[in-house]
Order: sequence, then C-alpha cells, then structure tokens
Amino acid sequence: MHRPSPRPSPRPAARPKDLARAARALLPRTVPARRRTVQALMAACVLALLPSAWTHAAAAPRLRTTADAPATEVAVVFGAGLWNGRPTPYLADRLDAAVELYRAGRVEVVLVTGDNSRRAYDEPDAMRTYLTGHGVPDARIVSDYAGFDTWDSCVRAREVFGVRRALLISQGFHIRRAVALCRAAGVDAYGVGVADVHDATWYYGAAREVLASGKAALDASFKPRPRFLGPKEEGVSRALTAGAGPR
Repeated sequence: MHRPSPRPSPRPAARPKDLARAARALLPRTVPARRRTVQALMAACVLALLPSAWTHAAAAPRLRTTADAPATEVAVVFGAGLWNGRPTPYLADRLDAAVELYRAGRVEVVLVTGDNSRRAYDEPDAMRTYLTGHGVPDARIVSDYAGFDTWDSCVRAREVFGVRRALLISQGFHIRRAVALCRAAGVDAYGVGVADVHDATWYYGAAREVLASGKAALDASFKPRPRFLGPKEEGVSRALTAGAGPR
C-alpha cells in the first residue's frame, strides 16, 4: 500500500533576536563606515525633499483663497479624474471654486485642462458640462484637451492659448506645484487651493507629490515640449471678447 509522504514540518517563526542579528549583519562593521552610511542616507533624504521645498518656496507668496484672489481674466482648472463620465468629488470641488470666482466677478474665462487621450475618457467636456450646469456660460469656457500633466497644461496655457496671467485652481497638495510650474512656463500665476478632505485619496495625493515635485523640478529646469503642443488657438481671446458685454 502506498503511504503518503509526511508533510514537512513548518519552519519556526523568526525570533526578534534573530531579526536584529540579521539587520546588524547588513550594516558596515566599523563605526566610521556606519557613520558614512547614516550620512549618505541623510543626504539622500535631503535631496529627495529639495524639489518639494522648491515648490513650496516658489508658491508660498502667491497662494490665495476664493475670497482674496486677485481679479484675473482667466482661471485654469486642472483635471482630477472622472467617475462614470462625471467629475470626481475632488474635481467637483475645483470646479465649484471656479464657479464662485466667476460669480464674484474675479475671473472672466475658465480654461479647463485635462485628459482626452482616448475617446471614452473626456475630462474637459465633463468639466464644461459641470460648469454650465452651475451657471457659467458656455461661451466663457475654453477646453484644453491635451492637458496630460501639470507641466503640459501650463505650457499649453501659455504657448497655445496665450494666457499670460491666471488664477490656478486645485487642491492644496497640488496647487503649489501647479503655481511653480506655470511660473516656470511663463504664466504669472496665483493659486487658489480648495478645501481638502483628508481621506485616502488625499493621503495618496500628498505622498505622490514628493515624487511629482522631483519631476516638476526637472520640467522647470529643462523645459521639455509637451506631449502634444499643436497650433495656437484663439479660444481664450474669443471668450474674453464674448465676455465683454453684460453678464
């Protein structure tokens, strides 16, 4: 009769002392070598945080609220995703701020910039629909369908749509990077940070900003061409002309 093979006995769980011993084995053996390792790690941390410090320093004097934002012709709203073709709550908060600024007479035109890289996903049109549904006239909304990231949106605002001064609207964890990048792209930008709900999305976005700030520093330094630049468009100037009459 065939007898089943005995099952191997489970390995005993690693004890804390064993783990500590293994960790010590990975460290350099001499005190000077350990000191150099710690110094190298500290230097790496500082370098990793420098881009984030740059975005904060560049944007700090230019952050405003909807109540004290300077009167500006153009507001730029950055895309923040769609759910079933409708703006996510984060994007809706940005659009609500744009509506408030428009109603208060602080902006005349809203430039919505987002992703339309595939036919089934259209951030700018969803943003336009939301704004018109909240009272912003369609003639005063301009769509940028190639705002694939913050740098692309800023460069296209300046080079394609001719925006030289703007109020930027985004969440607090993103607005500093947006202001720093748009200023690097040649836009005299002020930022309006909308209210933040500290949920899982907020913590993800805040953590992501550390890495995104590194890319932002490279973009500001080397000024790469957007993924799609395209010809100049007269959408903003036409919208300003349309807005010359009574509201």
